[in-house]
Amino acid sequence: MLFNSLLFLFLFLPVAYIGFWRLRTKKHRYTWLTLASYIFYGTWNYKFCALMAFSTAVSYFAGLGMLGTTDPRRRKLFLIVPVTVDLLLLGFFKYFNFTVSSFAQLSAWLHVPLHAPALNIILPVGISFYTFHTISYMVDAYRGVITPTRNFWEFSCYVSLFSQLVAGPIVRFRQVEADLDNLDHANRTRWLDIGWSFFAIGMMKKVLLADTMAAVINPAWKDAAHLSTLGAWLCVLGYTYQIYFDFSGYSDMAVGLGYLFGIRLPQNFNSPYKALNVSDFWRRWHMSLSACLRDYLYIPLGGSRGSAPSLVYRNLLITMLLGGLWHGANWTFVFWGAYHGILLCLYKLVGRFWDRLPVFLQRVATFFLVVLGWVFFRADSLSVARAMLARMFRYSPGTLFPGLAGLLAALAIAALIAHATPNTFELRHEWKPWTVAGFAVGYTLALIAIASGQQSPFLYFQF
Repeated sequence: MLFNSLLFLFLFLPVAYIGFWRLRTKKHRYTWLTLASYIFYGTWNYKFCALMAFSTAVSYFAGLGMLGTTDPRRRKLFLIVPVTVDLLLLGFFKYFNFTVSSFAQLSAWLHVPLHAPALNIILPVGISFYTFHTISYMVDAYRGVITPTRNFWEFSCYVSLFSQLVAGPIVRFRQVEADLDNLDHANRTRWLDIGWSFFAIGMMKKVLLADTMAAVINPAWKDAAHLSTLGAWLCVLGYTYQIYFDFSGYSDMAVGLGYLFGIRLPQNFNSPYKALNVSDFWRRWHMSLSACLRDYLYIPLGGSRGSAPSLVYRNLLITMLLGGLWHGANWTFVFWGAYHGILLCLYKLVGRFWDRLPVFLQRVATFFLVVLGWVFFRADSLSVARAMLARMFRYSPGTLFPGLAGLLAALAIAALIAHATPNTFELRHEWKPWTVAGFAVGYTLALIAIASGQQSPFLYFQF
């Protein structure tokens, strides 16, 4: 089920919302949200509900185990077991076939016969996100950052919450613990305006901007080797803004839905294309993932404090390589992670000189570097990425593509919003007459587009 679908907008959401606010106790509200979330998740493939329930149960009982002992060895065991289970499940469903095919390619290159059969594995939607939830919960419990909950339905509600289940933001238990604990005292009207405002803005970002650009550039990406230089740049710029408005649109909708049910979700985007350098970009882009990679991988590896420069560079590269691989089982994502890791290392090396450049130049140069990275992120293979880069940097008259006027208009609007206006968290969300009129027009146009059959999945669903 998609947020941008008539089924969600006119059936699931009204029933979930009305039912939730008719209940009064925490237990009933936890249970209601959990059941609603499993129904929401089950519309993709109901069989994977059991997988999420199993992962939830393992982490919940391990948390109870930590509550019942002060023995360091037992506490460590209650950490290792659920984290290992989660990583094994994620590794099997997401990376098994990738590993097999990579070994097969390596054996062919070495002329060593290796025939490992690939399995017909379906990747469960959202597994990367809810796995991060359970792992962060266990690590924070082990570190003493949180006290594991004894209420199974509260924990299940946290893991499966439909508003952020399949594409984030990645929410740590401590970030929503207070709201979950006070869910029976939540006020329906307190965050009603801001909730609908976030949701409407996210819907318009996704449907009116991201999907409009996608409809033009997706066919062109399939024929990258025959594009003109101008067409190649327009394709890459189109994807640069598409992925931002698609993913930040989803995050805005998730935050808005959270508000509607009395739960405040964290900010996931902070105007990333206004970044002054690549390090600043990662503080602004997919902020929940960046924070998790920092706290659960980069810092445990040694971080940057008190480490030799070579170790800092090693920690950055490992973190970004694994961050790239987290996005998908493809060497393009590994290369994209390595590319950003190298950029972060270079910034560590020359940052004091970079920071002296004019602010405008810093922003333009950072944006340019980010755009180049998106080529590898979007390409289906490294050969497609090479073909697109060749078209971008080696002049070719080539061909343009249909829908160019609409793409240029969408790019102009997207660039203005991304580079020169406040982001959703910086807005006041006051429902004044002109705001209501603008939202009414934009939201109506989005609904018309959805009703006409434009119901594309969010890009991050595949990760």
